[in-house]
Amino acid sequence: MRRMPQKKLLSQRHPALYFISIWEKRIRRRIKWITDSKQYAEFYQQEKFPFRVKKHQSKLIKKLGETDMRLQYNKVDNLKIVVSKINGIILHPGETFSFCKIVGLPTKKKGYKEGMELSFGKPRTGIGGGICQAANLLHWLALHSPLEITERHHHSVDPFPDNGRVLPWASGAAIFYNYHDFQLTNNTSWTFQINLWLTDKLIEGEIRVSEELDFAFHIVEENHKFIKKDNQFFRSNEIWRKKIAKFRAGALLEKEMIYKNYGKVLYVPQNVEFEED
Repeated sequence: MRRMPQKKLLSQRHPALYFISIWEKRIRRRIKWITDSKQYAEFYQQEKFPFRVKKHQSKLIKKLGETDMRLQYNKVDNLKIVVSKINGIILHPGETFSFCKIVGLPTKKKGYKEGMELSFGKPRTGIGGGICQAANLLHWLALHSPLEITERHHHSVDPFPDNGRVLPWASGAAIFYNYHDFQLTNNTSWTFQINLWLTDKLIEGEIRVSEELDFAFHIVEENHKFIKKDNQFFRSNEIWRKKIAKFRAGALLEKEMIYKNYGKVLYVPQNVEFEED
């Protein structure tokens, strides 16, 4: 049976209502920051902690479909600002890291430029576009640490072909100030440090800890597939985390499924196998 076209949300049909809705949510979040019981991370240390939990990096300039490459270069400038806000942040036991609280609202006045972002499942330009790349990196690092991911959002669509994708699909974190936040809470007895920096071609990051851990995490993708349904393509996968003992020949201590993802593909997959539904 062919699906009926989905109706647009009221806020999509009336832009004024859309912006009112955004600011209502932003005000609610600001009130929550004041009234909730969380202790938000706010202290920095330039000197790096002695033990590394996980390091990763991703390319700054990427060709994404037919999008304007100018937006990619603007994204780099946006990420420079984000890195300056986050690099060296400390998470003491009981503290929560909030991406939006630390970085703030991206505006022209703060030096942010137009970059590419997703809105209602479609790419468009927006001030501060591209800073999700920093959130994606932080999310991947956090998955390899004992820090608890207490808030994370992700795009429900796959807008562009992989083109050398390194990480599993749907393993990122979407940011939209300030009600789509990315938060980590330190519910351990250790103190952690988040470091971010840029090189000529990469954004790099790491999580460090005050004491060496006797375990590590590995992230694996399972049951990945493309699905064709009513002449549309969808994608699904599972992301699992393995906890490994460092000093016992890599003995498996625990395995858990972190995410089960399903989303619409906005392009026609090439040279891949797919299931018919």
